Amino acid sequence: MFRSRLVLILALLAAVPAAAEEAAETYVFGIVPQQSGSRLSRLWSPILAWLEERSGLRLRFATTRNIPTFEKRLAQGKYDFAYMNPYHYIQFHERSGYTAFARARDKRLKGILVVRRDSPFRRLADLDEQDLAFPSNAFAANLVPRAVFRQEGIDVEAHFVSSHDSVYRNVAKGRYPAGGGVMRTFRNTPAAYRKQLRVLWTSEGYTPHAFAAHPRVPPEAVERLQAAMLAMDRDPRGRALLKRIRLKGIEAGSDPDWNDVRELAIND
Repeated sequence: MFRSRLVLILALLAAVPAAAEEAAETYVFGIVPQQSGSRLSRLWSPILAWLEERSGLRLRFATTRNIPTFEKRLAQGKYDFAYMNPYHYIQFHERSGYTAFARARDKRLKGILVVRRDSPFRRLADLDEQDLAFPSNAFAANLVPRAVFRQEGIDVEAHFVSSHDSVYRNVAKGRYPAGGGVMRTFRNTPAAYRKQLRVLWTSEGYTPHAFAAHPRVPPEAVERLQAAMLAMDRDPRGRALLKRIRLKGIEAGSDPDWNDVRELAIND
């Protein structure tokens, strides 16, 4: 009897480190670098801290200096969870198995083109034969407006920069006459640049960015994170954090939600 109990106790003690290690697993949460890494960290780290408290998961903020590097890490499956643009989602759902579980509520993603406030340009056609700035491989800020230019027969020379903020900064400083972005990042960009710009054009709306999980993440962990996300706007602190990134709330999402993006058949 004593020996049986001793064996049981030893087995339980041996299981404790493994259980603690499992509970302490940290999930890397990648955020698409639409803005500078320091700014994204200030905006998203408090959100991930809130989600940690509510989900019981350990989450580590991650981003990259530019979108091409972010794409490489998605292709390699470096992120456990990722917040990615719609074009990235349809690409890396197919290539790396990322599967969407949430998206912004009551939101459609629209691309914009900005010019300086004192710019003479008023219509898309005015940008014919101009050099424009675009964030590399961004969906609404790059691929959509360039597709519209092709459809309209407007010839522009695309110059790629590292982020949305870089577009706004370059246009404000007069380095390019116009550039692509989205309203959320435009409203979040430093006022010193935003006040020098105006929106020339806005695209149609598409399903917004995806919150997606890599297939290695256990379904139970995805469910816990999803539940915490969906509850954010019901908590005063969570609602304030969402407001900082210009989101009203987060709702459940699933892969077919991005079929409208697939139907564009964009080949950059």
